[in-house]
Amino acid sequence: MTTDRHARVLVLDDDAFMLSLLGQMLARLDYKDVTTFTRGADAVTALKRAPEAFDLILCDLQMPEMDGVEFVRHLVDSRYTGALVLVSGEDSRILEAAETLAKAHSLQVLGTLRKPPDPGALATVLARLAPNARAATGTYQMQYSRSDLQEALLARHFVAYYQPKINITTGALTGVECLVRWQNPHEGLLLPSRFLPSIEAHGLMDALTGLVLTTAMQDAQQWRHDGLDISVAVNVSMSSLTNLAFPEFIADTARALEMPLNRLILEVTETQLMQNVVAAFEILTRLRLKRVGLAIDDFGVGHSSLAKLRDLPFNELKIDRGFVHGACRNESLAVFLKASISLARQLGISTVAEGVEDRDDWTFLRATACEQVQGWFIAKAMPPGELGTWTLAWEERFRALSGSSS
Repeated sequence: MTTDRHARVLVLDDDAFMLSLLGQMLARLDYKDVTTFTRGADAVTALKRAPEAFDLILCDLQMPEMDGVEFVRHLVDSRYTGALVLVSGEDSRILEAAETLAKAHSLQVLGTLRKPPDPGALATVLARLAPNARAATGTYQMQYSRSDLQEALLARHFVAYYQPKINITTGALTGVECLVRWQNPHEGLLLPSRFLPSIEAHGLMDALTGLVLTTAMQDAQQWRHDGLDISVAVNVSMSSLTNLAFPEFIADTARALEMPLNRLILEVTETQLMQNVVAAFEILTRLRLKRVGLAIDDFGVGHSSLAKLRDLPFNELKIDRGFVHGACRNESLAVFLKASISLARQLGISTVAEGVEDRDDWTFLRATACEQVQGWFIAKAMPPGELGTWTLAWEERFRALSGSSS
């Protein structure tokens, strides 16, 4: 992703030397519009006067008068919609807690930096800032009308992209996760964050889910005919899991396509599931009786109890990328990741680690008992026709990775 060099930056730190240092680092990265404050109250006043005046804020946590955590609360009150980077000399647990709190307030947190900041680390964090950063937050995203969305559904402009999942020990492609995109004739290829809020607002989620499921099963069957017998995973909404006709829709569609149901995995987010466990219990159980795979997605983000996870008929646990990426450098993340894998093994559930984004993540997970992984280090989501070519290239790359790590 290209960094937005035109972003308007606010830097808050009570240490004048640190302000100067960060300003120099930002200048070297070609950020020219930088405003600095040494007092949180002054920064809050500027934000309340014009919350849209800044696209990016770098904020120290440990400050007199107003600490960084209190400043975050003022960001929420000011309806700030830009990005945030937290900077601190405190220990990593405090920094992680502050990051979690900011994300809980729905702020766009790019990451955290330890003091004294490293220029390379700053560049890495700011690389996550999308061009036109304010639009990336979703606050000002275009809202689509019901007729626009119905027309797109009818024309099948919602298309399926697939991200591979591989066995980390053997390198074999085990399956793919289906990720919906909108091939909008006026705006190009749109990610879900651009259109799903409108889909949900207009009550069209079931229609979209039905289209995506059918498309995914069709593609899976085509891969089987081409000699690639893998599973395909599709995210489903809570409305599907409370629809008594949903299991039969799945079975009827698979039967018409002659697709084995044990090659289909339905992914349900942990947070979503906990909203209404009882209502979903019957549907989930009926789906498992039909041999459909069920995965808990984004595990670790929600607040589920272990008893509920024990009782629900899931056979796959997907560990959220927030607990995977960087676990090799963070003891707390590593503990959670290994505990999740151990829990899954004891329950007889397979594991998938999401968010494997670099060689360090890959190497670290190779030393755990995790079974499958997915993430940008392996592959980004791709159209169905590219999977065969990617598989051949991946086999060669895996051999090289295995040889260099042996």
